[in-house]
This record gives sequence, C-alpha cells and structure tokens, in this order.
Amino acid sequence: MIDIHFIVNPIAGSGDHSFSEPFLHDYFEAKLYNITIKSSRYKGHAIDLTKESINQQADIIVACGGDGTINEVASTLVGTTTPLGIVPIGSGNGLACHLNIPLNLKKALYIIKNNQRTAIDVGNVNQRYFFSNTGFAFTANVIENYEALQTRTLLCYIKASLKSFQDYSKKEKTVISIDDNIDIVDPFLIFISNSNVMGYNMSLTPKASLTDGLLDVVVVPRISRLRMLVFGFCMLIRKPGFLKEVKCYQTSKLTLLRKQGTYFESQIDGEISKIDAVKLSISIKRESLTVLV
Repeated sequence: MIDIHFIVNPIAGSGDHSFSEPFLHDYFEAKLYNITIKSSRYKGHAIDLTKESINQQADIIVACGGDGTINEVASTLVGTTTPLGIVPIGSGNGLACHLNIPLNLKKALYIIKNNQRTAIDVGNVNQRYFFSNTGFAFTANVIENYEALQTRTLLCYIKASLKSFQDYSKKEKTVISIDDNIDIVDPFLIFISNSNVMGYNMSLTPKASLTDGLLDVVVVPRISRLRMLVFGFCMLIRKPGFLKEVKCYQTSKLTLLRKQGTYFESQIDGEISKIDAVKLSISIKRESLTVLV
C-alpha cells in the first residue's frame, strides 16, 4: 500500500475545494492507496502537519494550495527522501506553472499517481527556504498590500501594485549593499528567483531554472515614476533587462547588508516577511527537494 497524505489549505484560491476520501479514491484505488487528508487552519500549521506526516512515514506528501502552502510543506521536506506532490489551487501558482503542473485538478492528481520524480534546487535566505522567489522593496510592498486586501485574485494583485506605485516615495529611506561592493539608496526592486514564473504567468526572470544551481537576480535602483511604468511593461513582455537601469545576473550566492532602515521588508514565495536582521545570506541548495512532475 502507498500512503499519500494531502495537506490542504481550505481557503486557498476560491476556497471551494472537493477534497474528501471518497473523492480522492476515484483516482487512487482503495486497494492500492491509503489516503489521509489534513487541513491547515492558520499560517505555519502546514509545517506541523507535514512533520507529523513524515513521522507517520507517509510515502508521498501533497501540498494543496498556493505558493505559501507549498512553501510550508516543501520547506519541511527539504533534505528528506519523501517526495512533494503539488495540487495548485492558489491564486498565483508560480512554482506549479514552472514545473508544468496543470491547474486542472484531475490532471494534477494523475501526475501524483504517475509518481515521476525529479530533484530541484532550493533557495535559502538566512536558513529560510524559498522555491520560487524572494524579493525586497517594491515587490515586497506589493505583497503586503495584496495580503491586506484578503481576497487573492489577479484584479486584487493589480490594485496592490497600483497602491505600491503610489506609495513608493513615502517608504522609509533604506540603503542596501549587495555583496559588500554595491550600495543602493532606496532601491526600487531587488528580486532573487529560482524559477521562471512569479505567479499569474508573469516573470522577471524568464530564463531561470530550478535545476541549474543558480539564482537569477534582478536589481532596479531608484527610478522615476515614468521609468517604473516602462519597467512594468518590460516585465509584462518578459524583457526586464530592456530598461538600461536594470541589472540582471546569475549567482549561486549573494549577501544583502542593510546600512540604513529598521528591517528588511521582503516577500518569500508570495508571503510577506519582515526580517529583523542587518545581513542576509542568500544561496542555493542543489537538488535538495524531490518533486512529483
């Protein structure tokens, strides 16, 4: 028998999900599979549920939710032999899109049943993992405004982006040094990505790979509002480097040093995270998570 544990975020996406043992046994025959369903009830709960499933010796652990839920489950599986299955029912679904995991529930379940495995790289920020991306300044502020709207839709993401655009000049003054040799005053954006999709099929790093051992970095210094709009257009056409102020490069590790400002305002896989640290060490862990694809 194969034990499959489904860890479900019941409010992900539309919040209308049909996860029950009878439903799942339509895809996973009862004579071959043991099905366990666990629902997360608060932020961070999926981590505890995943640890419990590992102790219960689950053969496969499936994250059913958006990138935030997937991050919690996947972070707990890094370095283990237990594979991660993904049922993308969130709003952005960036990691699933990069892995070509379909948004169609039936097709996503068949990928889990087929049990084809691959190892992917994992990003690391001060010992906290990310699988799609992490970002600072504008990208973090967008996520903060997005979470405040409570409803996660593309329209709400656009509204959050517009509010961040309006509030950009009002933010606390910051000075960040990258790798101790580039000081950036009030950067518009610092974005570090492991995958080629941010969510909603948008991308700042269209050439990023989950298996190349490298992080794709995009740095945008302080720019005018007009240049912000130009940058937004470049992002939509997946050509962020067209704007001359933008620096794009690849690296296996980098350091951010906060020289002014009270904390690092960041987003990690689409979840806001205010990091009270002076220095951030960001790196890649090669092939440290097994995923069903």
